Amino acid sequence: MFDRVLGDRLSTLCEVYDIIRQLGKKSGRRTLLARDRQTQELVVIKLLSFNSDFEWDDLKLFEREASILQALSHPAIPRYLNHFEIDLPQGKGFALVQSYIQAKSLEEHMKSGRTFAEAEVGEIAKALLEILIYLHKRQPPVIHRDIKPSNILLTNRSAHSVGQVYLVDFGSVQTLAAKQGGTITVVGTYGYMPPEQFGGRAVPASDLYSLGATLIYLVTGTHPADLPQQELRIQFEKMANLSLSFSHWIRQMTHPSLDKRFTSASEALAALESESSTDIGYLAVPQPVERQLLLKKDEYSIEIITPPSGFNLPVAAMSFGSISLIFWLILNFGHPANIVSALLFLPYLVPLGIMGERILFALFGRYRLRIDWRYISKTYELFGLKRNLFRPARRREITKIEYIEPNSNHPKIVIWAGSQKCEFGAAMVNQEELEWLARELSDWLGLPLTRSE
Repeated sequence: MFDRVLGDRLSTLCEVYDIIRQLGKKSGRRTLLARDRQTQELVVIKLLSFNSDFEWDDLKLFEREASILQALSHPAIPRYLNHFEIDLPQGKGFALVQSYIQAKSLEEHMKSGRTFAEAEVGEIAKALLEILIYLHKRQPPVIHRDIKPSNILLTNRSAHSVGQVYLVDFGSVQTLAAKQGGTITVVGTYGYMPPEQFGGRAVPASDLYSLGATLIYLVTGTHPADLPQQELRIQFEKMANLSLSFSHWIRQMTHPSLDKRFTSASEALAALESESSTDIGYLAVPQPVERQLLLKKDEYSIEIITPPSGFNLPVAAMSFGSISLIFWLILNFGHPANIVSALLFLPYLVPLGIMGERILFALFGRYRLRIDWRYISKTYELFGLKRNLFRPARRREITKIEYIEPNSNHPKIVIWAGSQKCEFGAAMVNQEELEWLARELSDWLGLPLTRSE
């Protein structure tokens, strides 16, 4: 319960605020709800005291928060009202007064049982990106460094809106100028902090990671630190019912590598609002072919799908002959006089079956080569049935990609994964397509293309 002595002391000394209740408490810090006696406006008072746990970094962050809030003016950010020194029972302290926003945090909403549809999560993301655009475009840029569900307030939904979104608690805020001018303090919340922030480095894209992790909490109901990880990537997809495009957008927001994350809030917002964001996961790649060979790729996977090859003249001739022979056998096998002659063709039934499968594959079948951040696989697909043509290997085992041009003019791509080699040849695509695919695979894998005969 709130310390009544502290409340009376604050009220007496300030002669301005009536303390209503305590909103939060940390070591050396208290957050109070109060009322301005003159304006009757509700305010939030943050107190920092010099107790046994006091560290000078706390005072530095406190003063920075007061200074930055004083310079900000945004409807979704608390207004700075005042700050001053105060005498507390345990010694000196400092107070920061800001406007009070009457709304529950996202964390409180989730704990009360509220769930958020994908469209609502998208609305929240856009609202927060707009706030971050404002902060990051200031000179010097302002980095929040502690975006998480408890620091985002949301009013009750209306008929046409998920609710008004606010970003609060600038106690960890940093400017790039402050970072460049002195020692770095590691702040943030585990699970919502990007990898670079653990090393004391924070850039505007660091806030994007924290926002993305917050959205993961909203769509899964699970703290990001409690979700499985693979190579520092949060594995949230199986626990969230999201469209492919939105899922990929969140994955890019939370990529552990800065160079693969969105570089700015403006870029992230543009991607989210873009009409093409409905297919943000797969990029249609221009190809130098007439046939509709399909290449789909993003930063996490590359997939090559060959369409049915169709009839060519030799296949058509063999098909006609094979079908004619099958009909002849059906018509004549039932006649006793022709049983012996019909039986002469039995040794050809297996080759005919193989030929029939080839005919069906030419008309309806396709090959699929897929490499993602875990595995490489190659399958043969016909009428929804799949046959593995290559024992799936781990992505990290891929060490080499070759383009082989033998004298027989049947070039092929060979991808080496450990002791295995996955081949993709001219029987599946023509030579022009194959050269193009070899370059695309080389670029995506980040491996030089080796040419040999």
